[in-house]
Amino acid sequence: MTDNTQQHILVVDDDPSLLKLISMRLSGAGFQVHQASNGKQALGQMEGIRPDLVISDLRMEGMDGMALFDAIRARFPALPVIILTAHGSIPDAIEATKKGVFSYLTKPFDSQTLLSTVNDAIRLHPSNSVEQPSPSDDDWRKGIISHSSKMEELLLQARQVADSDVSLLINSQSGTGKELLAKAIHNASLRHDGPFVPVNCAAIPESLIESELFGHAKGAFTGANKAHQGLFQSADGGTLFLDEIGDMPLSFQVKLLRALQEREVRPVGATQAVPVDVRVISATHKDLEQAVAQGEFREDLYYRLNVVELRLPPLAERREDIPLLVNHFLQDIVSRGRKKVTGYADDAMETLISAPWPGNVRQLQNVVEQTVALATSPVIPAELVQKALRERSDGALPSFAEARDTFERRYLADLLRATGGNVTQASRIAGRNRTDFYKLLERHHLNPGSFR
Repeated sequence: MTDNTQQHILVVDDDPSLLKLISMRLSGAGFQVHQASNGKQALGQMEGIRPDLVISDLRMEGMDGMALFDAIRARFPALPVIILTAHGSIPDAIEATKKGVFSYLTKPFDSQTLLSTVNDAIRLHPSNSVEQPSPSDDDWRKGIISHSSKMEELLLQARQVADSDVSLLINSQSGTGKELLAKAIHNASLRHDGPFVPVNCAAIPESLIESELFGHAKGAFTGANKAHQGLFQSADGGTLFLDEIGDMPLSFQVKLLRALQEREVRPVGATQAVPVDVRVISATHKDLEQAVAQGEFREDLYYRLNVVELRLPPLAERREDIPLLVNHFLQDIVSRGRKKVTGYADDAMETLISAPWPGNVRQLQNVVEQTVALATSPVIPAELVQKALRERSDGALPSFAEARDTFERRYLADLLRATGGNVTQASRIAGRNRTDFYKLLERHHLNPGSFR
């Protein structure tokens, strides 16, 4: 029997009596229930807790149920939502299910219908599926350092599609860790015992890319003194990771498409094709849809590669991971015996958390290495960090006077995550006194205790 005490449900309704009734029924069934009287309050609570299910009324003042669903889907794509609706709004509720809402319930409803729908939603939600690994089974993602909600949501999607063998496209900025994610997907797949072969398409000259990927026969061209096995064959039975696929020469794209469709490659100079069993994961920092529109990338190849698209968030959208990453890089350097450094001063860490990070995790690692190399004391001061960042202040987090609504809420939530719910440190980073900061938290329904 499922232990419902491990399941958290957020109920959203502007009718206090109905909110209380639903909460009592769910609590009676053993669920951990959280309440919100409007959409904005619900979003604020979700920054501190991660519910397994959201139940929301369709008609509410201000942000209605569908607007809340859209916001949830943008932030937590895999989280199931059940909509409550009056009989006269059934057509709207049906339309909502077409957009991705798990189900709808018409008021009034009985307890058994409510509990049955709730149990179905939680049972089918990927994070609760029996096929998913236990929380301690994290070997597949061991190279990824994170506890941010955005990354956890992405990893949940990645784990969900790992065994499906479909082609994946990872779309993200440079330096975010696309190869790490691809390797994690490979580790979680049924091909984990096979090879993982990464290829940087941008680093291979156009004249050599066919030979590198497909191989060549002996004597195929001047200098081909022996047969060469291509990277497709090297990845047979495993995963081929094509990084920077947007830089693939247009002239070769049709040959790559055929290889993917036919599941075979023909080495340069050979007369016979060679069958290959390869799962392809590709990645790019470019807008491939725009490249297709401009005739720079084949549309048919784009759809062949992009069966499922995963977007790695930039570091600026997962600031709560910065202290974790900094400590990871620092410990790695110290373990190699290069420097006796114990950590960063508080204001130095605050500078790191607030920096713009256009180069993402790769830039952060570079900054850590540089500051450790230049450190003359066990604790690295803010001055060294500022120097490593080249004293760029133009991309720091906006002030609260410039930020409103969604950004303001996420800004505050990011600060609380990064500081572990430490209001004193978070208010200092934000440049506000504690009283003003508490007022901002109250306005956005953010509870510091939820982030500790």
